[in-house]
Amino acid sequence: MLGAGLRERKLTGRLIDTFAAEFGERFAVVGTDELLLGVRDGQLTLHDLDGCEVAAPTTAYGRVWTPVASTDREITLLRHLEAMGTALLNPVDAVLACLNKFWHLQQLAVAGLPVPDTLSYADVPLGEAIGAGVPQPCVVKAVRGHRGEQVFLAPDAAMLQGIHGSLAQDAPYLFQEYVAHSHGRDLRVVVVDGRAVASQVRTAAHGDFRSNLAVGGTATLCTGSHPQGEALAVRAAAVLGLGVAGVDLLFTSDGGFTICEVNANVGWREQMTDVTPAVVAALRSRLAAKGRSVPAAR
Repeated sequence: MLGAGLRERKLTGRLIDTFAAEFGERFAVVGTDELLLGVRDGQLTLHDLDGCEVAAPTTAYGRVWTPVASTDREITLLRHLEAMGTALLNPVDAVLACLNKFWHLQQLAVAGLPVPDTLSYADVPLGEAIGAGVPQPCVVKAVRGHRGEQVFLAPDAAMLQGIHGSLAQDAPYLFQEYVAHSHGRDLRVVVVDGRAVASQVRTAAHGDFRSNLAVGGTATLCTGSHPQGEALAVRAAAVLGLGVAGVDLLFTSDGGFTICEVNANVGWREQMTDVTPAVVAALRSRLAAKGRSVPAAR
């Protein structure tokens, strides 16, 4: 598992303690910087940095930090483990889809799930993409942003044309319909193996339209209070193939929801007491499917 930032390290620490208590010596934490991948005599191999062979785990929960995740590094490791027979809580294709905000919007839309109108591009220069027509006003997001970073509300295309030269252009942006009814609030649902195990309404600070806790938002637990939203979050996680997901929903004026984005590397607060047991149960189910049962913790 990878940790980044104090909040992520605290969560990872709690997971380590719980998994160690549940699975004993069968559990281990291994960083991506501790493994060597290989092919020997036509077989895939894993080794530690001392050259000792390491058995592929039966099941694994890979926590891949979105901003630094690379297809040549973390994704390659997950592919290697999956090819060696490891049952990943979040399969590699699902993790890959969630690394790019537009990729998972594509899948959700094809599946018929509600998402805001969105425009993005491949190799078109940013100024020309804006000139071709964007929603007005629109939410502008870097396709690899996280925690509300590289996200802002643009009132019109003229404003975007005026500042686009100041925007980093190492990755594309997406221009998304502004859902005014949800300004400054959203519903975060944590889904584990097809069940909404925790929900919270996040509310922005100081009139900001972004409700992310990382930029000052606050959260109120509300599990079970928005069954329609929780059901939509479960469907979104299923479409993407995620065993553990954080689904962010925007409130719509008709009383429903639309999907803002889905996160594979989801965090949760200590007050969300049902999440960690659900993750443990998900790991147990995969062990059982592989014929590797573990005695229940006392």
